[in-house]
Amino acid sequence: MAVLPSRLSTETPFFQDLNGDIKRGQIKIPQFQRKFVWKEEQAFKLLDSIKNNYPIGSLLIWKTSVKLAAERNIGNFQLPKTDDMMPTDYVLDGQQRLTVIYSSIGASDEAAGFSPGYDLVNEEFIGLNEITGGPTVFPLRWIYDTTKMLNFRTGLLSRPDGSALQARLDSIVDSFTKYRIPVVTLKDLTIEEVCPIFERINSSGTKLSIYDLMVAATWSEEFDLNHHVEVIAESLKTKSFHKIEKDTVLKCLAAVQSGSVKQDQIIALRDIDEAPMQSLVARVREGLLQAVDLLSTEFGIYSWDFFPYEALLIITCRICCEGLVKSAADMERLRQWFWRASFTERYRVGGENFVSRDIELVSEFVAGKNGAAENFGVLPEDPLRWTRTQFRSNNSTSRAFILALAARHPRSLVTGAAIDTAQALSKYNKKEFHHVNPTVYLKQEKTPGQHNCLANICMLPASENNKISDSDPRKYLPACIAGLGSHAEQVFRSNFLPSPQEFAYDTAIFDEFCKTRSAQLSVFIRQLCAGHKP
Repeated sequence: MAVLPSRLSTETPFFQDLNGDIKRGQIKIPQFQRKFVWKEEQAFKLLDSIKNNYPIGSLLIWKTSVKLAAERNIGNFQLPKTDDMMPTDYVLDGQQRLTVIYSSIGASDEAAGFSPGYDLVNEEFIGLNEITGGPTVFPLRWIYDTTKMLNFRTGLLSRPDGSALQARLDSIVDSFTKYRIPVVTLKDLTIEEVCPIFERINSSGTKLSIYDLMVAATWSEEFDLNHHVEVIAESLKTKSFHKIEKDTVLKCLAAVQSGSVKQDQIIALRDIDEAPMQSLVARVREGLLQAVDLLSTEFGIYSWDFFPYEALLIITCRICCEGLVKSAADMERLRQWFWRASFTERYRVGGENFVSRDIELVSEFVAGKNGAAENFGVLPEDPLRWTRTQFRSNNSTSRAFILALAARHPRSLVTGAAIDTAQALSKYNKKEFHHVNPTVYLKQEKTPGQHNCLANICMLPASENNKISDSDPRKYLPACIAGLGSHAEQVFRSNFLPSPQEFAYDTAIFDEFCKTRSAQLSVFIRQLCAGHKP
């Protein structure tokens, strides 16, 4: 949305005017801004630019009657409380510069924090302390204290070079008292309008999310949304889901409250009174706990890091909160949606509107009221798909593929023991996944084909993976078969590997293996998408 000229103004106030607004509590730092992080060297460079009358950039201020959670200080300096009826100027861009300016020339002389001086002899800015102070180092905080400044100036005359030092002092005072900094003020914009502006100007700095704005806009002495979201996240800690994104929890709140994760519905959460909000938070917390239990039990998802798509958790949370899974048939439909959406990359694109539409569609489908499984994705008729798709830890198809492997309860190719899939998936340790045909071996042999394809991936404990290392598959696989004896057929089947009785592992080439295994995988994944239990 374009900002109308009447809602934007540009001024060039003196530093003294800005410092006065800060002291009165008119200018505040929103809670979503990062803390003051500049180092002393950066602050000195800013002061030097002011001394030389170089441009230091503009400040962006949002003047609004919307009360946000704001920091009670700027840098190390306490700010006064203000009348909630008065509009407030929130700093959207320029916090670090403004903090340096206030700390250097606006704070009281005795206040703690960054306090620079100007060494008139060496003509450089330094940090003041018991050692660096002296008769020729002028504390910048005295610039607007006429008495202290004049007394310091008079004291310079006792030195042989007093006149020159006075001239340098006058120049410094003149530079800071006459410097004007551009301030762009946005007037009465809504939170929805401010969010993209902040994100645009902070593309290389702090990223403002809708969550940050919601936390700021709903905060009060009695209610802190961030606290409740953290309580929900903390409750998932024992289930390894404590790293869930806070934005995701916020979307779950909106999904349960309104059946939508659109931005306007998320922002509308701030209009809910305290008691209903407390109730909603409790409901979503319980719904997420149920969703996590269901997803770990039915799909082997043991951590937040392993979700193919955020939307899968949001929609499942809504389904659990509504109590829609009441029978085996409901669970079968849930499995159909989950696997189809995962393997067809349903939520790769589409955004909040698409997910919001699916919240209702999936809910009705799972409850058996409306819709068909095909509405949530149809797998292509391509038995060789897994020979071309690469295994990447951050790829949603790879994650769904590994979940499918785990669903078969694989057993070790080396020992035949059941693999602890919860261990492998809870940390998503790539060392727990093995290239059946080791990639180093394939490269040495100059074997053509996609070496890192999903058809070449199976699960194997890291210690056993290390033992196999880069061995020739035409040697180590027959050795595994011999060692497993009568269990070989069952162990290989649990890993979707071609039957040792039907496939010649001692002579097979890489391409032949991948095509055979990809066809087997395709059959199983189609069964999952049909809602069958593994």
